[in-house]
Amino acid sequence: MLSSQPWTPIHAQIHRTLRQRRLLPKNQSILIAVSGGQDSLCLTKLLIDLQSKWQWKLAICHCDHRWRKDSEANANHVEKLAQNWQLPFYLQITNQELKSEAAAREWRYQALINIAQTHNYNYIVTGHTASDRAETLLYNLTRGSGADGLQSLTWQRSLTQKIQLIRPLLEITRPETAQFCADFQLPIWSDSTNEELKYKRNRIRLELIPYLKQNFNPQVEKALSQTAEILQAEVEFLENTAQEILQKATSNSPIPQINRSILRSTSLAIQRRVMRQFLQQNLGFAPSFEQIEKITALIRAPNRSCSDPFPGGAIAQVENDWIYLKRV
Repeated sequence: MLSSQPWTPIHAQIHRTLRQRRLLPKNQSILIAVSGGQDSLCLTKLLIDLQSKWQWKLAICHCDHRWRKDSEANANHVEKLAQNWQLPFYLQITNQELKSEAAAREWRYQALINIAQTHNYNYIVTGHTASDRAETLLYNLTRGSGADGLQSLTWQRSLTQKIQLIRPLLEITRPETAQFCADFQLPIWSDSTNEELKYKRNRIRLELIPYLKQNFNPQVEKALSQTAEILQAEVEFLENTAQEILQKATSNSPIPQINRSILRSTSLAIQRRVMRQFLQQNLGFAPSFEQIEKITALIRAPNRSCSDPFPGGAIAQVENDWIYLKRV
């Protein structure tokens, strides 16, 4: 199954990335999400080859959405790979109709979490690449997302208090994973849904990215992925700064309130983030851009100014140096 081809530049790059970013510490239990496609096979082969250096305990999980007639054959294919690689294999099959990409993604992550919790895996790794990162940036940009959405495909994030999601391939493009699989003769399972243009992400992958490559930048995937990387660090800094200011500007009170005199000395970017955190904390949902704007405008508004109602009926009202969030 596996060629004895020597250590490649991608092996060296992933080994260096894991060490520098401290993504997957030594002696950890790792659950690899494997669809059978080129990215997840590339990831699995890399982790197997690096296992002797990191002393990991590896396992494979496959999630069957039951969207395709060949989904059972796909699952059997991944199980056979796991057997050939002598790795534990876990299969999750949905018992509900998943009507959208978002619903499928939510079910898939919950399935992975359940397996990790049941079998004591602290890390879940996925084969998301620089190409996925570029596509996510473009997808969110078309939806009017701010910097947070543009950098949303990050190297790691917490799924639970004890389980981390890790994406080690974010500097590797899809053409590179395809070449890697070809070099090592890895048997890729072709997913027909990846060619269906009814899915927005597929249209970005199959139509928009090739157009941008041909007409603007042959390396557009890496360029957009690097933009997402820059934004990630900037968003983290801004969020932490906003959180510190929010703590200074709020007080323990039965009625949520925030001090606008403290906020006046900050930039508009920080004001928006503070107000977003304030609203989310007290209203229980992620506010829209328009909702953030209307409460941010009260920072410099005349005394007794107020907003129109937020969903749920609350309004923001100015009383001297304070903005109160009141239920009406």
